[in-house]
Amino acid sequence: MKHLLYFLKQIHSFAGKKLYVNLLATVFMSLLEGIGILLLIPMLSLSGIVNLDTEGLPIFRIFSFLQDMPSAISLVLILGIYVLMVSGQNILQQHVTVQNTVIQLSFLRHVQLETYDALLHANWEFFIKKRKSDLINVVLSEVARTSGGTTSFLQFIASLVFTCIQIGLAFWLSPVITIFVLLFGLAIIFLNRKFLKRSLALGNRNFELGKSYLAGITDQINGIKDIKSNTLEESRMSWYRSITEEMKNEQVEYTKLKTTSQSYYKISSAVLVAAFIFAAVKLFHAEASQLMLIILIFSRLWPKVAGIQASMEQIATTLPAFKAVKALQDECRNAKEFEKGANQRIKPIQFVKDIECRNVYFRYNQDASYALQHINLNIPSNKMTAFVGRSGAGKSTLIDLLMGLNQPEKGQVLIDGIPLSKDNLLSLRRAISYVPQDPFLFNASIRENLLLVEPHASEQQMWEALEFSSAGEFVRRLPQGLDSLIGDRGIKLSGGERQRLVLARAILRNPSILVLDEATSALDTENEAKIQEALERLKGKMTIIVIAHRLSTIRNADQVIVLEQGEIIQQGGFAQLAEEKSNTFSKLLGKQMEAVH
Repeated sequence: MKHLLYFLKQIHSFAGKKLYVNLLATVFMSLLEGIGILLLIPMLSLSGIVNLDTEGLPIFRIFSFLQDMPSAISLVLILGIYVLMVSGQNILQQHVTVQNTVIQLSFLRHVQLETYDALLHANWEFFIKKRKSDLINVVLSEVARTSGGTTSFLQFIASLVFTCIQIGLAFWLSPVITIFVLLFGLAIIFLNRKFLKRSLALGNRNFELGKSYLAGITDQINGIKDIKSNTLEESRMSWYRSITEEMKNEQVEYTKLKTTSQSYYKISSAVLVAAFIFAAVKLFHAEASQLMLIILIFSRLWPKVAGIQASMEQIATTLPAFKAVKALQDECRNAKEFEKGANQRIKPIQFVKDIECRNVYFRYNQDASYALQHINLNIPSNKMTAFVGRSGAGKSTLIDLLMGLNQPEKGQVLIDGIPLSKDNLLSLRRAISYVPQDPFLFNASIRENLLLVEPHASEQQMWEALEFSSAGEFVRRLPQGLDSLIGDRGIKLSGGERQRLVLARAILRNPSILVLDEATSALDTENEAKIQEALERLKGKMTIIVIAHRLSTIRNADQVIVLEQGEIIQQGGFAQLAEEKSNTFSKLLGKQMEAVH
C-alpha cells in the first residue's frame, strides 16, 4: 500500500489545485443530485398533484408557497427546477470527467518522463545487471497500468464523496432507518473483502506474465535470424501459444472475479431493499413520503457503493505496477551518473598529456573473479594505442573503464593527473567518439543518423566524414543518398557498410579521443586498408584507442598493449613485439599470417 500512497502524493503534488477544484465540483454535483431527489416528492405533494403527507419533512416550509399557486403553474415550476438541477449536475459531471481525464493523462506523461529520465541517467553498471525486456516492460506497460490505477482512485474518491453526501441526506430524513441500512451494507462489504485479496494476487500474476511475455517477444525478434536459419519457428510458436493461453485465462479469471463481485452486490442490494422496506413499514412505521425518498436515495446510492468496491479491486490489481515503477525509479536514482541538464553546460575535456591507469582492479560483482587486475598503463595524448589479446582477455572491459562507463574497484583512472570522477566524467564523454564492434544505427535516414551526434553539421561536413570512412561511394549509390532509410539497426546495409557509416558518424563529431572497438572486423581487405589510411591521417590530431581483431590494422600504432586473463602481459611497439619470439603477441600474429596464406 505504501507504493500507492507514494503515487497519491505524486498526483497530489502534480495536480495541485485542479484536484481540489474537481473534488469540490464532485461535492456540489452530489449535493445537486441529492437535493433533486429530496425535493421532487415534497414539491409534487405541495402542488396537490400527488397526495403525500409531507408535514413531517423539514423542507416542507420552504416550498409552502406552492400551495397558493394554480396546479398547472406549480407543476411547470417544480419540473423546471428539477430539470435545472439535473442539467446543472450533468454539466458539472461533464466538466469533472474531462478534468479528471486531463489530470490522468497529464500525470501519466509526468510519470513516463520521470521514469524515462531516471532510466537514461542511470550508470552503465545498472544496465549490465538488468534485463532489457524488463526495463521496456516497466516503461511501456507498468507505467500505463499505474495511470489506470490513478483513474480508479479518482473514481473511488468521486464515489466516496457521493456516498457520504447521500448517506448524510438519508440520515437527515431518518437516522434510525439509515443506520439499519448502513450496518447491513458494511456487513456485505466485510464479507466481500476476499475479492480484494484475490484481485491483488491476480495483479501479481498478470505482472509476472506480462514481463515474461515481453521478454520472450524481445528475445525472439532480436534473434529472428537464428530462429529462421535453424528452423525454430514451430518451437517458438509453441511457447507463444502457451503464454497467450495463460494470459487469456488470467483475463477470464479477472472478468469472473469482477462479475461475481458485482453479482453479489446486486443480489445483496435486492435483499437489502426488501429488508429495508419491511423494517421501515413494520418496525419503524415510516411515512410514505419519507419511505419513498429514502428508497430513491438508496437506489441511487447502492450502485455507487458497488462502484467503490470495483474501484478498490481495480486498484488492488494495479498495486504490482505501482511497486515495479517505484522500484525502477529508486534503482535508477541510486545509480544516477550525473544531474540531468548538466550535459548542455559541460564542454569537452582538453587533455594535453595522457590518460593513466594506476593499479586498477575491476570485477562485475563481488562474487566473481577480477575481470581486470594490476592494470598500470599510460595512453599519450594525440597518439595511437592498440589493445590486443584473445577473446575474453578484458579488452572491452578496459575500454569501458577508460570511457568512465565502469568504475574501478581499486586504483584510479587519471586524465592529466586528475582522477576521473563525476566532476569530469561528462567532460570526458563529450570528447569521445566510440565505434563499437556491433555498430548501432537508428531506423531513420543516413542524414538523421549523422546529425544525431552533430545537429548543426553542414552537408559538406557530412560528406567529408563519409569520404573519410570510405562510405561516400556506397551512400551516393543509394536511391535517396543521405535521405535513404536504412531500416531497423541499419538492416538494409551490409555489415561493412554499417561499420563505415558508424565510423563516419564518429568522425563527424570531431572528437579529441576516438575509440574503435574492433571497428574493422566486418570490412574487406580493400576497405580495411582505406580505414588504415584514414587513421594515419588522424594521427597527431586526436588520441586514438583501438581494440584490434586484425593485427594488420594496428601496424602503425605508437604502442601496443597485450592483455591476457585481465592482466597486461606485454607492452611496446608493433615491430618490437613482433620480433620477440614465443610471446603471446608473436603467436597471435603468426596465426593470423597462417590464416591469410
